[in-house]
Parts: sequence; C-alpha cells; structure tokens
Amino acid sequence: MAVAPPRASHATHTVTNQPPPLEGLNLFECNRPLVEALEREGAGWGAANASAVGELAGSEGIRLGFEANDNPPRLKTHDRFGNRVDQVEFHPSWHRLMESSVAHEAHALPWRTERPGAHAVRVAMSLTGGQVEAGHGCPITMTFAAIPALRAEPDVLDVWQPRLTSTTYDPRDVPADEKAGALCGMGMTEKQGGSDVRTNATVATQVGDGWELVGHKWFTSAPMCDLFLVLAQVEGAGISCFAMPRWRPDGERNAFQLQRLKDKLGNRSNASSEIEFRGAWAQPVGEPGRGVPTIIEMVNHTRLDCVAGSAAGMRWAVSLATHHAAYRSAFGKLLIEQPLMTNVLADLCVESEAATLSAMRLARAYDERDDAFKRIATAVLKYWVCKRTAPHAAEALEVLGGNGYVEESGMPRLYREAPLNSVWEGSGNVMCLDVLRALIKEPETGAALFAELDESAGADPRLDAHVSKLRAELADLAAIEARARRIVEAIALALQGSLVVRHSPREVAEAFCASRLAGDAGHAFGTLPPRVDFRAIVERHRPSL
Repeated sequence: MAVAPPRASHATHTVTNQPPPLEGLNLFECNRPLVEALEREGAGWGAANASAVGELAGSEGIRLGFEANDNPPRLKTHDRFGNRVDQVEFHPSWHRLMESSVAHEAHALPWRTERPGAHAVRVAMSLTGGQVEAGHGCPITMTFAAIPALRAEPDVLDVWQPRLTSTTYDPRDVPADEKAGALCGMGMTEKQGGSDVRTNATVATQVGDGWELVGHKWFTSAPMCDLFLVLAQVEGAGISCFAMPRWRPDGERNAFQLQRLKDKLGNRSNASSEIEFRGAWAQPVGEPGRGVPTIIEMVNHTRLDCVAGSAAGMRWAVSLATHHAAYRSAFGKLLIEQPLMTNVLADLCVESEAATLSAMRLARAYDERDDAFKRIATAVLKYWVCKRTAPHAAEALEVLGGNGYVEESGMPRLYREAPLNSVWEGSGNVMCLDVLRALIKEPETGAALFAELDESAGADPRLDAHVSKLRAELADLAAIEARARRIVEAIALALQGSLVVRHSPREVAEAFCASRLAGDAGHAFGTLPPRVDFRAIVERHRPSL
C-alpha cells in the first residue's frame, strides 16, 4: 500500500514584519521634550501628576479612547412617557476618561493651588492625556476656562467655583446643588453669524431677579454640562454674557432643548449639539453690553488648550510613525534605517518638539500673569501650531502606509481630529486679525514679543536674520491686513526658533533653523537638508517599549 507524501503546510497567516502594539508605556516619561520643558518652566513639582496621567494614557487610556469613539453618544429628547428630558447618553469609557481627568485636576489645577507653575503642569497633563483621546478634553477645557470669565460676577463665581473645581466627576442629570462636582460649557455661535457673534439673535429679557433667554446656539459641545456661559442681546445695551444652568434654582429643568447632535468631522466621543432657548433662566455675568470682553476671558484660556491639544496630536503622530518605522522592513532594511524615511521622521519630530516647547512656554506666561506676552503669543501660537497639525497628521499617516488608513491604527481618528483646533475658538483669519489688533492697539504686546526674542539674540545667525526681517515687516503698515497670515507665520517661527535654539539639542536646532528660517527645505515634510543628523532627532522622539 502506497504511503501518501506529507502534505505541505497551507498556513497563510503567519504574521511577520509588523510592529508590536504601542501600549504599556508612560506617555509623559517617554516624551523627552515635554519632561525637560516641565522642569524648565518652573513646574518640576508636577512631574508626578503628569506621570500618573501618562501611565493611564499609555495603557488603559488607549483602549478607552477607541471604545469611546466606537460608541458615540446618543441623544434622548424624551422619556418613555413623553416628558422632555434633553439628555445625551455616553458610553462607560467616556465616563472613565472624564473621571480620570477630573480626578487628576486637569480641569482646575491652577484654581486649586497657588503653587507656581500650575498652568504648566496642567498643560503637560493635557498634552499627555490628549494624545490618545481628544474628545473628552472639550468639557475639561471649558470647565477650566470658565473660572476667569465668572470672576466678572463674584456672586455667581462664589456659587459655582466650588462645584467646577471639585475633583469628583458626577455625570448625573440632577440640580447642581445635589451633585459632588459640576462641569461648564459655552454657547456663542449662531447659524447666521458664526465667528461674528455681534450678529447673535438670541435675546435676554429681565424677569424678576433673573433673566430669560429666547433663541438658539448652532454649536454647543458637551451639552450635558451643568452650566453654560452664553451670549445674548440685551435691549439698549447689546451683546451680554449670561450663566445659564441646566436646572433652575427652583429645582425645575431649565427651558433649553437639544435639537440634534452634529454629525461632525473629528472625534466621535464628544457630543456637539444645536440647542434652543425657550425662556431659559440665566444670570448676567459682567456688565450689560460687555458680553464679548467678558467671555473672551474664557475663550483665551480655551485657546491655550487648543495649542496644547494640537501639540498632543503631533506627539502621538510622531510616536506612532517612529514606532512603526523602527519595526517595519522594506527593500531589505528597516524603514528607520532608510535615509529618505529618516528625513521624513526627523522633520515630523522637529515640528512636534517646536509645538511642545511653544505650548509649555505659553503656559508659563499664564502662570506668571504676563498679560502682554500671553496676549500676543496665545493668538500667534493658536494660529500656527493648530494650522500645522493637519499636514503633520497626513504625513505621519503615510509613514504607516495602508496600515495607517485602517481605523484600528488610530491614525484616521488623529487625521480627522487634526483640523479641529484651527477652526474652534477663532479660525485662522480671526486669529491673524487678533494679532494685528494687539500689535497696533496695544504696543506693549510687541515689546513683550521682542523681549522674548531678544533672549536668543546671537545664538544663531539665521534666527537673527529672521527676527530682523520681522521687525521691518511690522514697521510697514501698507496692506497689512492682506499680509496678516505672512506676518503671524513669521512671528510664530521666530518664537519657536527662539525656544528651540535655547532649549533643544544642537541637531534639532540646526534642522529647525535651516528649514524653517533659512529656507533650506522644500514644501513637504521630509525635505530637511542632508547634513542634519536625522537619526539623533528620531531617537530623541521615538518611544521605547
């Protein structure tokens, strides 16, 4: 009897040439530029806080981020009996992320301690935790930013500050005085005006000791917050700011209704909504007619977080791209060993480091209450760092090739999220015009800017030449509005260059000055001059398991 030959193996799914999962690491401690910046900006005492956030973010936080975005919030306008409830239901992973951020004081640290450097510590935590899930950062940011605006109305502040700075996350939909902690949202834009809030049609009318609001808001994120700062027209005064709670003081639901949740670009974990006010009870914050200057205190603090959030996205993009390249082979070599790929990676790393240094320096300005510098730097960096995030994410995604196009990689979510901060809290043109307004009407802002740049005078001739050209550009007021983006870009590069040459390793400073200031680069990432030490830059930024 003939014996059959052994059958050949038909296995087709032996997995090779794929990187291990990037998880189980501390996202703060592996971020060397951030660790260094936290110490340098006078906030080294907060390293333990940031490390705790980094530990969670690099392990459980990755899973929670995917789950919260795979299970988006659902609008529930009525209960089963037909009663209006206007609730948004979130996945448990969302609540776990919120609970962690509130417990770590990411929503309130500067208001809970007088210790110098609290803003820098908070930005470091935001830059760390925001890498793996950006959506839940929206209510965290707005709650943080509400306190400066509420200071315009001490009686309202006294009631709400203890609630908004509590480290207990309480998601129940009950009156705030029954809760262990509260969150704050914001409603400014309307469908007919967008950024032009002076066209708002919502009307506020005084009724007894309170006011009633009638109107709508086109974009109100995190609609399950307990309090909202909103803008409305007051007859004879103009745009005014109001604090509108979810529940009235008498324990009844307030008269605002959720019309729908936005089907939006970006993360899916957070809820952005359209709302209507149908006689909603509210209290004034600040003087009648001074609504924009009042709420701008909130807006400026959210712009600080826009910079930090964009820097977080860049950092995670760099981590994913460099990790992939360190394990993936093509044409006989690891990607990270191939000169053209290391040029791309190094360029992405340089952009990320400049963004991180910028966010941390800006945080110090808030710590030091350096009003002139933070006035100009917030607008400049909000424009530039947020604007650079989208092409940065696209290039990092390309490093992963087809793997980067798959949702499981995390890259598509990062890419969808990348334009958000550039649109939110003042679009690019709004920010550029804000910079011009500051420079022309508030000369002290220009003086503060150049005082900062003078800190690096003589450190690199390319930076010196760029700053000299910037001075000449600002001295020429002809067609200045049409040139606003060029001017703000030049200021941003000067600020970043000044920080990099003072604080980054020589190879990073060389790459930045040669490419961003001296023009020795092309238009895409990966066009650094070949003399740059690509490998040293990449190894500085690559997370190690």
